[in-house]
Amino acid sequence: MTLTRRRLIQTTAAASLASLLPRAVFSQGTGNRKAVVHADQEIGIIRPELHSHFAEHLGSCVYGGIWVGKNSPVPNINGFRRAAVDYLKELGVPVLRWPGGCFADDYHWRDGIGPAAKRPKSVNTNWGGYTEDNGFGTHEFVEFCRLIGAEPYFAANVGSGSPQEMRDWMEYCNQPSGSSLAEERAANGSPEPFRVRYWGVGNELWGCGGNFTAQRTAEEYRHFATFARAFGGLRPYLVGCGPNGNNTQWTRGFMDTLSGYRMDGYSMHFYSNGNLPPLEYTPEAMYTQLNSFPRVEQAIIQQRNLLDGYDPNRRIGLFLDEWGVWDRMTAEDEKRNGRLWQQESMRSAVAAGLGLNIFNRQAEKLYMCNIAQMVNVLQAVLITDGPEGRNCVRTTSYYAFMLFKPHRAKTSVRTETDASSDQLPDLSFSASRQGGDVVVTLVNPRHNADMQVDCEIRGATPRQGRAEILHDPDINAYNSFDNPNRVVIRPHPLSVENGWIRLALPAMSVATVTLQVA
Repeated sequence: MTLTRRRLIQTTAAASLASLLPRAVFSQGTGNRKAVVHADQEIGIIRPELHSHFAEHLGSCVYGGIWVGKNSPVPNINGFRRAAVDYLKELGVPVLRWPGGCFADDYHWRDGIGPAAKRPKSVNTNWGGYTEDNGFGTHEFVEFCRLIGAEPYFAANVGSGSPQEMRDWMEYCNQPSGSSLAEERAANGSPEPFRVRYWGVGNELWGCGGNFTAQRTAEEYRHFATFARAFGGLRPYLVGCGPNGNNTQWTRGFMDTLSGYRMDGYSMHFYSNGNLPPLEYTPEAMYTQLNSFPRVEQAIIQQRNLLDGYDPNRRIGLFLDEWGVWDRMTAEDEKRNGRLWQQESMRSAVAAGLGLNIFNRQAEKLYMCNIAQMVNVLQAVLITDGPEGRNCVRTTSYYAFMLFKPHRAKTSVRTETDASSDQLPDLSFSASRQGGDVVVTLVNPRHNADMQVDCEIRGATPRQGRAEILHDPDINAYNSFDNPNRVVIRPHPLSVENGWIRLALPAMSVATVTLQVA
């Protein structure tokens, strides 16, 4: 029987979803888990871009977080908080997305160039109505990216902007010389082009970016992309606006309307929402939030399968350029620290581990993922105490990302576990290999159950290894300004013997094992 494209997509998606379920190939034991790493069964390269970040003009993410100003008493590098630069450089941020978020489709890039004292002021109507003085604009963002070693990813204004505005921004950033816009950039202090490759064509156009339909969004994409030029010989990598969550109807409507027109990337957003303030979670509320992660994995599989029906050669990269936990904010925290300010806890670190394990397991389906957001807002890796405060603390999520850093650029390999699919959350893990190194990361999201994990390494023989762990039995434990090192990475006992590794995985923990294999 000849299948229609939609029927083929649905059939393939169903088969792929079956692979999400842990295979029941082991006997269950209370508190014990068995696992297998198939070191010779490759999935795909774990792109460093899967560990990317997002910074929006929202609350104190930029102002008071990243940026304190050149005349600030806070130690800074040309206006950038020195501690933030140091910590983010250590973390190694592959790509940083900016300026939004909802702010992007209300942002006009010309407001953020030229002498800071002469830049126009505006009101950030998306986030709190505070005055935006545009002190942090294109030049500042690119300089910050260079300081921390990140590649810039711009979200262009479609909702209230124009194709010419995006096109001129590209020329301003990327044309080496010979045009008025290139000369203007040089006069503003940057004679060398910025060479910005990644360009999002609008943000959340299904919502705050314009409340468009999928069909209208695709039409706007075609219009804007027509004028996206390869200034300075750099062909822009254009990212279209995909769905909120796993909205398959949106993707079909968008792709049918796009009708083969050039697009390099396609972004989806998927937040894991919670109903309590960040430090007041009960185990039940935590599990409700963490149990969203299987749906994140399902969304990645289904959206990739949908794209494959239109793009079988996978020329279009799938982006998850906003993800993370989104807790209920308190009025007191927001008044003191800005909109969507969110303290990170051991629960947040476990959530980061669940997400990053998904990206490893689905590495061949993804091009880039961006945690929301970098500093102070939502699932931030750094927390500061505002524009006058000197405190800058690495959060539990920061350390979770550090534990996954050894996976970058390695090849994801297939894994199996006897973790129960009927008892979520349960053991989550992933593995990667490069040459004589195998890296395994395991997450125990239970609040009251320690695990003993016995993991067989097949297709390679482990010789020796070491383990590190991030752990606190209190789901609401966090790194504060008074106690910045409560939850940090520590060495962890590991047994390596006869092709197996064994380690204890206490409740609420993320652990990474690095092995040398033959």
